[in-house]
Amino acid sequence: MKRHLMNFLYMMTIVCFILVAMGNRTTEAMGGQKAGKGFFSLEEIGHVGSNLLKAEKGNGSDSSILPKGADDLAKIGSVLQAEHILLDDWSFYAREHVTGMKSVEEVQDYAKKLQQKFPDWKWSVTNTSQKWQVTAVSPTSKHHQETLQLMSSHTKQTVDAYIVYSVRGNEWNKTTEGFFTTKTFRNRLSDIFRGKPTVFSCMKGVFSDKIDTALAKKADRIMSGFNAREIEALKEENFMSVSASSPIFTGSIDHKLHNMNIQIGLRSEGLGSKTTIVVGTPIITIEY
Repeated sequence: MKRHLMNFLYMMTIVCFILVAMGNRTTEAMGGQKAGKGFFSLEEIGHVGSNLLKAEKGNGSDSSILPKGADDLAKIGSVLQAEHILLDDWSFYAREHVTGMKSVEEVQDYAKKLQQKFPDWKWSVTNTSQKWQVTAVSPTSKHHQETLQLMSSHTKQTVDAYIVYSVRGNEWNKTTEGFFTTKTFRNRLSDIFRGKPTVFSCMKGVFSDKIDTALAKKADRIMSGFNAREIEALKEENFMSVSASSPIFTGSIDHKLHNMNIQIGLRSEGLGSKTTIVVGTPIITIEY
């Protein structure tokens, strides 16, 4: 069973290998800061998503800048909270493959422009023989942490570069949900990205009930909440992972001729212990 689980997780690692680059956070960035020293020196459910879009339009902003999936976290939160799940971790990742840049210098120039837009963020640079990368972290916030990364590989051909913007927090409430309807959030997307990024949203929580219900039954309840259709599943006594398709979400990943756009993972610590659940669209990006 463990071997099957490892094979499954390995497959998902390949699918989202770009997201693994998000793991190169402050430690690596600060470790390579000498290489970039001096580079940066400035002198100075359903209806839930529609309600978010209505709020955005009501503020007089152009909704065209919002990528597909910008309201997915609210949809996930609505379903999980309806099941009385205590949410303790959530993340929003937006990623764009940058095209049209012919050299690392062009990427660095774009990074300088970004720093001018976010001068209060903490900036650091990593420069190795394989890649050049800049990381920026927002000032400490009570509700969430924002991270921006611009990375480019060292190649002789056209530059292969990515922009990744992430927001992560531990508590999900009206305040954190409201952040994704604010002008600040919309400006983040329009300031950072050149086009429309691909979005990954994920939430983690714990079932609040103490009733010993089988994982399969709990998974069925969540699947029903998302009106999801199972595509593939890995089921064990204390672990379950389901890849499915839901009409609630617009994004998808082609998976064996099916459009997979939601993953649900459950892990139980044993009889009478807590059950952890993670839901991600189109895939899970939080460890559980």
